[in-house]
Amino acid sequence: MLATRHSQAAFLGVLWTACAWGQIDEYQVKAAFLYNFAKFVRWPERAFSSPTEPISICVFGRNPFGRTLEQTVAGKEFGGRAFLVRSIADPQDACRCHIVFVSSSEKKRIAAILSAVQTSSVLTVGEFPGFAGQGGAVNFKLEDGAVHFEINLEAARLKELDISSKLLSLATVIKP
Repeated sequence: MLATRHSQAAFLGVLWTACAWGQIDEYQVKAAFLYNFAKFVRWPERAFSSPTEPISICVFGRNPFGRTLEQTVAGKEFGGRAFLVRSIADPQDACRCHIVFVSSSEKKRIAAILSAVQTSSVLTVGEFPGFAGQGGAVNFKLEDGAVHFEINLEAARLKELDISSKLLSLATVIKP
């Protein structure tokens, strides 16, 4: 298991580097990160209705991934769980997701979505300045052509999400 975690961290580092050199598209990198976040985050048992319930990755708002996110997780599983990708438009639907990617198109609705998942163990991931500072758990940011991310550890802890130290070592940890 430790070797697997190490190789996953190395994979994330390779993704970051590949994006920095322009070898792959920004949303290919973000899709790969979303898939790998599931491997580095532990949800409380109550977040799943059964041991085989899929890990649900939801896109809230305009979908910038096209088919890339579905293609990234197609046929993959982690811990005996497949992945399910779906789009949502109502903040209340986010409670039935494990990971919610909040598109930049929803910047003005951030308070509504964060409020909707306040008592749920949902990993919220955004892509615009201030997302993590407002209570989102993870925020992607572009710097020098590379995808980086910041983590609001307190927001994750409030949702009973345990984020691996390997993932934290790749992130900027912020305090809101």
